[in-house]
Amino acid sequence: MRTAAPTVSSSDHDQTPAVRKQKGGWITLPFLAGSVVGLGMAMSATSSNLIVYLISKYNVRTIDAAQISNIVRGCMQLAPVLGAALSDAYFGCYPVVAAGVAISLLSFLVFTLTAAFPSLRPPPCAAASPPCQRQPPSAIQAAVLYAAVCLLAVGNGGTRYNAATLGADQFVGGEERRRGRDAFFSWYFVCLYASYVAGDTALVYVQDSVSWALGFGVCVTTTGLGLVALVTGSRYYRRPVPKGSPFTALARVAVAAARKATLTSTSLARMKYYHGSGRGTDHAPTPSERFRFLNRAAMIAAGETDPCDGSVAKPWRLCTVREVEDLKSLVRVLPLWSSGILVSMTVNAQVSLTVLQALTMDRALAPRFVVPAASMTVTVLAAFILFAALFDRLVAPLWERLTGGRKLTPLRRVGLGHALNVASMAVAALVERRRIRLARAAHSHGHAGGGPAAAAKLPMSALWLVAQLAVTGAEEALHLPGNTALFYQEFPAALRSTATAMPPLFIAVGAYLSTAFVDVVRRATGWLPDDLNRSRLDRVYWTLALVAAVNLGYFLVCAITYRYSNVADCDGKANQIPDDK
Repeated sequence: MRTAAPTVSSSDHDQTPAVRKQKGGWITLPFLAGSVVGLGMAMSATSSNLIVYLISKYNVRTIDAAQISNIVRGCMQLAPVLGAALSDAYFGCYPVVAAGVAISLLSFLVFTLTAAFPSLRPPPCAAASPPCQRQPPSAIQAAVLYAAVCLLAVGNGGTRYNAATLGADQFVGGEERRRGRDAFFSWYFVCLYASYVAGDTALVYVQDSVSWALGFGVCVTTTGLGLVALVTGSRYYRRPVPKGSPFTALARVAVAAARKATLTSTSLARMKYYHGSGRGTDHAPTPSERFRFLNRAAMIAAGETDPCDGSVAKPWRLCTVREVEDLKSLVRVLPLWSSGILVSMTVNAQVSLTVLQALTMDRALAPRFVVPAASMTVTVLAAFILFAALFDRLVAPLWERLTGGRKLTPLRRVGLGHALNVASMAVAALVERRRIRLARAAHSHGHAGGGPAAAAKLPMSALWLVAQLAVTGAEEALHLPGNTALFYQEFPAALRSTATAMPPLFIAVGAYLSTAFVDVVRRATGWLPDDLNRSRLDRVYWTLALVAAVNLGYFLVCAITYRYSNVADCDGKANQIPDDK
């Protein structure tokens, strides 16, 4: 739901002498950490509490608010992928990160204005007259709100992965660079998740219980301080030269193979494979037999190479064997990648609907302290951190003990995540069944509000929701790192940036798909009325559990038929192919 591993795309030997003179190293950590914490608190609080803000201040119906939130989540996952591509291909990390933080600051300023000035919001409902005739926002009010949301997604696109890559670029030299980079990532995620926890608890509480204007104002302050910290450290940053996007080479392979689709088998038999200028073909390895059609892209036809030095004369008609194999490695994992889409769909739907459930439940932990509905999702983050911390020390050793020494490979880790995804939806359905029963009992005794806006509180603690969210957090601690490790392991070195961008892509697609799923349920059934106390949300969760179970079966088929390319067997007993970097 949150994030996947960041991209690392630079190497020291590609940099100019001026870049090498910049200090880099651990001196940059305080500046980068300040930026990450300041922005992370504001970003997490705003995205998590968006549903409540739409319902309470913009008179948006509950399910519609959840739909909007899912779309925003998808945009906030997709935008960083585009931001990373722009950084790799054109601008480098630092300019994109700085622009992203500045745009985020502007977003929170607009949010603050919407909360501070009543003219930018529709009038509130009259509390004394349920059912309330809620006035929707005007065109101008909606435009200002959605401008803030768009700026939020764009700002997140420039910072989420590029900030981590900028930090990784500060460590130079072989083994020293790898150790420093790994240690930096540990500190980076500590700072990132700490900012998420602070945002989803303290800032959300200020927004819900004190003042929305004050809450967004604090977001402006923390983001502004983060921008100051980032810019202050600019003289210490190493700024590697952009290396160009790997997607261009992948597109060239597809186009070149398509252009040679009409060649006859006789013509193909006479052709040799191109391995690059200055490299012979007599003893060079031939392309693999899988997806043989793509091999045509590396077959040399007349006029496609320079007769003087053997370089490519027509780059959109001829590619190297290595480039062909790079595209094949991407195609081979697509079935496994696609199984993550439905996991993301079920998780996004569950998280949004859980916030709506919490709004109808007793969230009081003390006589004067009520947990904000959006803060319930902190359980997912806490379970993720705890389970991820225990994985190497407890889960993996326990797996090996139970399976007779078989290693918990990334693929098996992903499979366990799929199984927990089914369990999480089932637990959510069981909890919701109990909530619905209490809601019906309260309604029959005349205790439930008459309209959707009444948001009647049921005599059921919101802590009942912790179980399903905790299982979801454990599932994500298996699924997301497992997928990232699998793609990073199986992709060639030239496509490592692409590999670490694969999980965010299925998260984004799943977020959009969850919106479509809820919309279909609303149109085809009566399970999701605006008043959640009259809904059949339990049936929605059972449907999600069924989808997750079918998806688990699909994943198992893909996993059984998948053949590792960078390890000798599924138990990981052989080393990976040496990294070109």
